[in-house]
Amino acid sequence: MSFDLVLFGGTGDLAWRKLMPALFQAFRHGTLPADGRILGIARDDLTNEQYRELIQQRFADVELAKRPTAEEFGRFAQLLQFQRLDLSRPADYGRLKDRLAQRRADVVLMYLATAPSLFTTVCEQLAAAGLNTPNTRIVLEKPLGHDLASNREINETVRRVFSEQQVFRIDHYLGKPSVQNLFALRFGNALFEPLWRRENIANIQVTIAEDLGVEKRGAFYDSTGALRDMVQNHALQLVCALAMEPPISSDADAIRDEKLKVLRSMRPWTPESMAQHAVRGQYGPGSVGGEPVPGYRQEPGVAPDSCTETFVALRTEIANWRWAGVPFYIRTGKRLAARDAHIAVNFRPAPHAIFKAPMGAANRLVIHLQPRDGLQLHLLAQGQENRRHMQSLSPVHLDLDFDKRFGSERVGAYERLLLDVIDGRLNLFVRSDEQEAAWRWVEPLLDAWQGNDAGLRPYAAGSWGPSAASAMIARDGFCWSEEQ
Repeated sequence: MSFDLVLFGGTGDLAWRKLMPALFQAFRHGTLPADGRILGIARDDLTNEQYRELIQQRFADVELAKRPTAEEFGRFAQLLQFQRLDLSRPADYGRLKDRLAQRRADVVLMYLATAPSLFTTVCEQLAAAGLNTPNTRIVLEKPLGHDLASNREINETVRRVFSEQQVFRIDHYLGKPSVQNLFALRFGNALFEPLWRRENIANIQVTIAEDLGVEKRGAFYDSTGALRDMVQNHALQLVCALAMEPPISSDADAIRDEKLKVLRSMRPWTPESMAQHAVRGQYGPGSVGGEPVPGYRQEPGVAPDSCTETFVALRTEIANWRWAGVPFYIRTGKRLAARDAHIAVNFRPAPHAIFKAPMGAANRLVIHLQPRDGLQLHLLAQGQENRRHMQSLSPVHLDLDFDKRFGSERVGAYERLLLDVIDGRLNLFVRSDEQEAAWRWVEPLLDAWQGNDAGLRPYAAGSWGPSAASAMIARDGFCWSEEQ
């Protein structure tokens, strides 16, 4: 199958940091269709050779395992071409159409790695130039809009130009191997699904922690914040994967129908619940890795009186028969104590204790997302030190490390998702009604927090966030994973 991947924003940060390394890995693994072309699009005035040299230079900043050798890049570079295009000029789209017509590839992929504010312009210009053909697919990066209204506006424009089956709204967390194995764990095995309900599960925690600050993205982040940047998309998609009912098949719409039901079942926010179950914070000066780091308001591009949250902790419930009364905790933030994304499914203790066990000990399933991928099942067992005390139990765990188990077979998130776009598989992409439901759920928080610092709690860089987040979960008698 032949394909043309048209990469709008082809010289941008996302292109060289994520997309090009992922495409190269697919090329290295032999899974990228051989008859393909990657056409970088930007306002720069570059030749094909200059573009290849630029990408080769950028690969020097990619993690070592994903860097090509000179020989490998020489072969990969034959796929790379460049075209100068001003997104606001209709004539430039006409030239793009002429270039694509020279090959007439089986599939044309338009990847919009640009600012979301440009999505509607690009889609309208593609339609005006006749580039919205039936064999065209369009990929939209997050964030898709700034709020519910802007999200709807983008989706309505896209729907006028492309059918829903042609639109791939990407959330790279859904491409992570651990998330894929969450679906497999639940729906491909008979072990856990009978236990996956309120009678057996005490609470579920989703943590997406970053030890980095805003780096060079201060201006962007200051108009976005943690709620938009991480909760509305990544965290809620993880909640959907955890809470959804088994779909009737592995068909894309069957899966997305069940995720939509979860989003619609999440308890809506009220002033009372926001006061008790929503914590926002902003990092101040602190220490990371033994080195002093500045506070958020001292970062380049950030307003000195900024009210933007860099930390969010939420408690919510899903109002249906499976999950009634089970709290779901979501936590994300920058400049925290570690880079650690994981899901903790905490089971209820045995109903009748006949053994002695550590206080509060119970079974727990931990799904690690980053920096490592894997599963840990925490159990209670009789250890060697308890051989004379047969009634005492100690914590143990079973550990599945995906890197050790699958090694070179591993496929990265963007690699998997890009191959799915080429093949036309929508299972791991977000439908427009899902996005709107997610925006609708977070919008009361956005409105309440907009432009004011009421309840904005400071925390030291290098910590686990404001103490209010621990107090919030402690009111239910629970604690975060690192506090156990």
